[in-house]
Amino acid sequence: MKRNIFFLITSLLFGINSESQTNGDSKTNDDNLKNWYKKDFQDDKVLGISLGKFYATQKTTKNQKKIIVAVIDSQVDLQQEDLKGAFWINKKEIPDNKIDDDHNGYVDDINGWSFVGTKSGGYMVYENYEYVRYIREWDAKFKNKTKSDIPSDEIANYEEYQRAIKQYEAKSKFYKNWQKSMIFNIEVYPIVKDTLKYFFPKEDYTVKQLDSMYKKYKINDKTFKQRRDSNDRDLGALIDYMIGNIEVNEITLEDLKERNRQLDSVISRNLNINFEERKLIGDNPAILEKGYGNNKVSSTIPGVTSTKDHSTKVTGIIASRRDNQIGTQGFSDNITILPLHISASGDEHDKDIAMAIRYSVDNGAKVINMSIGKEFSLHKDWVNDAYKYAEQHNVLLVHASGNDGMDVDVNPYYPSDYNYDNKGEVCNNFINVGSISNKDGELIVSQFSNYGKKNVDLFAPGEYIYTTIPDNEYEFDSGTSLAAPMVSGTAALIWSYYPKLTVQQVKQIILESGTPYDNEVYIPAGKGKKILFKELSKTGRILNVYNAMQMAKTVSK
Repeated sequence: MKRNIFFLITSLLFGINSESQTNGDSKTNDDNLKNWYKKDFQDDKVLGISLGKFYATQKTTKNQKKIIVAVIDSQVDLQQEDLKGAFWINKKEIPDNKIDDDHNGYVDDINGWSFVGTKSGGYMVYENYEYVRYIREWDAKFKNKTKSDIPSDEIANYEEYQRAIKQYEAKSKFYKNWQKSMIFNIEVYPIVKDTLKYFFPKEDYTVKQLDSMYKKYKINDKTFKQRRDSNDRDLGALIDYMIGNIEVNEITLEDLKERNRQLDSVISRNLNINFEERKLIGDNPAILEKGYGNNKVSSTIPGVTSTKDHSTKVTGIIASRRDNQIGTQGFSDNITILPLHISASGDEHDKDIAMAIRYSVDNGAKVINMSIGKEFSLHKDWVNDAYKYAEQHNVLLVHASGNDGMDVDVNPYYPSDYNYDNKGEVCNNFINVGSISNKDGELIVSQFSNYGKKNVDLFAPGEYIYTTIPDNEYEFDSGTSLAAPMVSGTAALIWSYYPKLTVQQVKQIILESGTPYDNEVYIPAGKGKKILFKELSKTGRILNVYNAMQMAKTVSK
């Protein structure tokens, strides 16, 4: 799931790790921060998901059923120390014999499948945004046409094409302006460094010190853009440039150059209508088919950007080992992860989403986690049919609501079980999850989280979450991508104890057992406006594992 600039700005304005619900000595404080989302409101006065309470009160974990959770995401680190034994193995397939032994249409799919794997055994790092694909698909038919020129049965596509054009123009302008700023920043950086070295020979300045100097030496109150466009090099401007770099953690010249390379790739690939994004994969993006891509869900290629980070974080929340005394603890050691790679920089293809869902179902997954998202969907029908296929096989779909701080009742966000054309749901096995923070009161809703009274089902912790990352390391991160696996883990835990429950029952249990929260909260990206928490989702509730397991026990009888 891509993150936009609002996510960065929000972390700067609100402070991702400030005002956390912890106190005490440093070790206790550290443990509390790492485990805050597992705590219970009644026992710990922390509005977590009560996973710790469930395990503290559970007398036995014997006779649990193994549950497969598919993670449709980026590549994943199969060798992460805290995920050893957590990954699905296709026992019907003989490794690396280049034969489809189980006749499922995928050759040597030992641990899953990469739907954006290339014919040469590599993987895609960059793909188009979906609105770029929309323009490419409909440009020949709709370009320079007015609505009156369009047949009635194509009005919906025409209007979506027009929305795509507006998005494309806005994003192109935004990224080109950002790159212009980055090029300027790179140009003045040596001057900034040399100037500040005069005042700080050891270059050990802080933002607070620089801010004090800025107030003393500034000759105007221009914005960065104004200073950039007038090529300002006065002392106040130079100090301001460094403050800006430090605040976004781009401190060295190489940091700036790397950001510029990323921006160049966004402009030349993600936003390029003529970019042949599927050429290296070799499939036909206009049809559904099996077998394209490759079996490499955890590959590393020297000189090529690694794409393992995101899925490794998501997977760690669900299935990191509970009893190995390292890292963190997932929901259950009876959860097996089926990794499916569909994400690159850009937007996921509807074809890949649909085929990954079908692959998950066909290979025994009970829960499918989708921490992915985009604002357009070129082939909604393919994805909707895959939802129904999953529902027919009693499989739950869990989706992250997105990090744009917007109302997804008004602004479409995909994949979604909501049909924005006729205002109805297409299935009853889909849960859309917003994010709460480790703060309480009016700041409990993460200010990056999407929301919607119709289209977000409930909220779960997604801010300042401690989880696994590649190369046997761990870190805190934030995003609705980390809230969704909280729900996926809960669903898997329910089914591991009560395997006869239907997908509709499991969904209902999760939604109805959540902790209600009746306070007023800040609306994400709402410029200080407040609303009752219950108006931000269907249920007005926060995931509660302990309550869900109690309710599942009752319903199962």
